[in-house]
Amino acid sequence: MREIAEDMVAKGRRGGKPGSGRAVTMAAVGRIAGVSQVTVSRALSDPSKVSPDTLRRIREAIEITGFVPNALAGALASARSHLISALVPSITNIVYASMIQSFTEQMRAQGYQILMSETGFELTEEEALVAAHLSRRPDALLLTGIHHSPQTRKMLLAARIPVVEVWDITESPIDICVGFNHVESGRAAADFLVEAGYSRFASVSAGDERALRRKDAFAAEIRRRTGKGVAEFNCGGPASLAHGRDALRRLIEEQGFDGGAIFCSSDLLAHGVVIEAGVRGLSIPDRLAVMGFGDQDYAAHVVPALTTMHVDRAALGAAAARAILARLDGQEDVPAIHDLGFAIIRRQSA
Repeated sequence: MREIAEDMVAKGRRGGKPGSGRAVTMAAVGRIAGVSQVTVSRALSDPSKVSPDTLRRIREAIEITGFVPNALAGALASARSHLISALVPSITNIVYASMIQSFTEQMRAQGYQILMSETGFELTEEEALVAAHLSRRPDALLLTGIHHSPQTRKMLLAARIPVVEVWDITESPIDICVGFNHVESGRAAADFLVEAGYSRFASVSAGDERALRRKDAFAAEIRRRTGKGVAEFNCGGPASLAHGRDALRRLIEEQGFDGGAIFCSSDLLAHGVVIEAGVRGLSIPDRLAVMGFGDQDYAAHVVPALTTMHVDRAALGAAAARAILARLDGQEDVPAIHDLGFAIIRRQSA
């Protein structure tokens, strides 16, 4: 059955992009499982009404195709929902909040409403939420990042709707990606601090995958340019002032790092490092140089003002909205990759 199913799915996708064809249907699942559409519907609504063997074959067909049951089955299949799904790691983090605000404004101006969920940073949680959102039959879906579980990718491809992945870029997006290169930003931070004349280096990172990529690229570039290692501290979770303070304390007490340049994966961590340095009487930037990431609104107004990596979050959200709207309008020549880049903003902390 798996070979037959995969052949059917491949034929359905051949030559098309998400949004350019039909989604996998309940009837197709039934054909693959060797049962009627009515039996598939019965299995989904009340599994106890079908035999264990039939249920097994239906579930296998669903897993192979990425089919997501329609929670709006009463609606006309041809009608648009005018609903756009948006999945972000955190709704309280201003980095994502300002991007989503810009995205929402653009979409609402064209008559669409946003259904948003918070995924955290676990692929399994994202997978569950993608299934839940697709069951509402959105017209398009926005995801944060480019790394997803295999089943998430399968569901998104099977849905045949525009999908935009934001805050990152890849040569092989599901449909469209809008963001910047995290590895290059880490290298640029290293180049900046080396050129500024610093000779000792450390990094403080949150635990998410994108932050770790920037951290690893920073360390690799420092080694390439100076032959030196980088003292590292991974918070293992989301960024916070407390984690930033704890990071500097542990870099000093456990790794002996009390002078040099520190690259932080967010402005929030960098601000915590600055606070702890002040408590310990370590002057910035004379004793410690601190560089953040994100250029959040407060970065220019803390003392000392934070040197940081700027990413235009509002432009990112607007670009994602434009790409989705173009695909919904039937444009086939929408670029798959939108690299918005980044810029280093030098202030007083480094």
